[in-house]
Amino acid sequence: MGKRKVKGQPQGATKQPSTEPSAKKQPARKRRQRGRPVLSDSLHVTSEHAAGIDIHQREHWVAVPPGSTPPAPKAPKAPKDPKDHPANVPAHVRCFCTNTADLEELADWLTTCGVTTIAMESTGIYHIALFELLERRGFEVYLVDPRQTKHVPGRPKTDVHDCQWIQRLHSYGLLSAAFRPADQVVVLRGYLRQRQMLLSYGGQHIQHMQKALEQMNVKLGVVVSDVTGVTGMAIIKAILAGERDPLKLAKLRNEKCKHSEAEIARALYGTWRAEHLFELKQAVALYEFYQARLRECDRELEAHLRTFEDKSDGEILPPRLRRYKHPANDPHFDVRPLLHQMSGVDLTVLEGIDDSTALTILSEIGTDMSKFPTEKHFTSWLGLSPQHQGSAGRIRSRHVRRGANRAARAFRLAGQGCHHAKNALGAFYRRIQSRSSGGKAVVATARKIATRVYRLLKYGLDYVRQDMDAYEEAYRLKLIKGLARKAQQLGYRLEPAMTP
Repeated sequence: MGKRKVKGQPQGATKQPSTEPSAKKQPARKRRQRGRPVLSDSLHVTSEHAAGIDIHQREHWVAVPPGSTPPAPKAPKAPKDPKDHPANVPAHVRCFCTNTADLEELADWLTTCGVTTIAMESTGIYHIALFELLERRGFEVYLVDPRQTKHVPGRPKTDVHDCQWIQRLHSYGLLSAAFRPADQVVVLRGYLRQRQMLLSYGGQHIQHMQKALEQMNVKLGVVVSDVTGVTGMAIIKAILAGERDPLKLAKLRNEKCKHSEAEIARALYGTWRAEHLFELKQAVALYEFYQARLRECDRELEAHLRTFEDKSDGEILPPRLRRYKHPANDPHFDVRPLLHQMSGVDLTVLEGIDDSTALTILSEIGTDMSKFPTEKHFTSWLGLSPQHQGSAGRIRSRHVRRGANRAARAFRLAGQGCHHAKNALGAFYRRIQSRSSGGKAVVATARKIATRVYRLLKYGLDYVRQDMDAYEEAYRLKLIKGLARKAQQLGYRLEPAMTP
């Protein structure tokens, strides 16, 4: 048989292998990846003046770039203590105590070494003083999630190695800073967290009061909804003053109380033992003490809210869309106009958000949404986005990230409040609950509320509330459209049923 001719090649010539890469001969996977960026095989230093700090309660270990430490003086005035810098520790690693004078010395040493940016782990509350001092001294400080600097197998786990590892990761640009609002918002957050702590402590003493009453078989908690209300506190104060006649105690009933005087008097026959009365007396005193501290905290909170810049541009706050009954644990001043001046928008127009929830959200995230490029970044930081964990095309878990994010907790409470709401979010909650569970419905609704808060704070647009009937009709049309498309793919046509 003769040789097969190759098109475009003279007879007798042999085909030489081409040295040029051919796109047609490349595998399909490589052809698909042609437009993607090529990752570099080596890491490059992006910040030559980066430092890393390993935070502890009693000491901080600091690492700077090797060779950046200044030379030691030739003739020191005083002999150096060998404990200050052990012989087995590199020259670019130092240990400092945690007193204020030691933190100032740490900042001076970093300035001498030419450091401009610093990374430290978020370790409890031990990093707060150092973080604030370094920011005040002009350094660019990264507060890093410990999951980014976790231990790598094969690397020695010591404080000396940890600070060097943080410094190396930061110099390569592999660490991202955790979210921290503006300093003015941090102060507001501190006041509000202190207020929430006082509420928690006061609630414990309410339980102590109820326990003392139950031990005396005084069923005050059965006939009044709140023992710290008007009727409940009036009766308790009379009991501590020495009154034991149930008929006289029942006359202290407020006119808005649902139970009659006879029902209240029947519940106030007790044993009146001395030790239980003493327990009740101390519980009432402690409850009133925390209530007084709570009012002091509210005054400081209101004064600090008035220091924010007015972003409302003189806009008059519109009236509430629904009747609002101030809960007993709300601040003792009108929060809504101050929050409107602080943010320029009214978050209470959103479903599920009241004054207290809006105050918690703004104190945790602030008003500057530029640190979150998109609403997906925002919901991911809140921990309201599912984390897909799977392999080979099979998703094994979609659980959300666990955490103690106070803003996420406020959004979850707002979402849970939409359970029986007659609006679009309420319909969405019930639709998710019917096919999944209550927990997933809370997270999904909380995420919807969070995205709407993000849009209000970032774009400042007017919020248009969707009616429940309109939402149900839109969802019905969307479902019909999907079924029609599926029927067309299978070779059928979807037709409406003929009504008689």
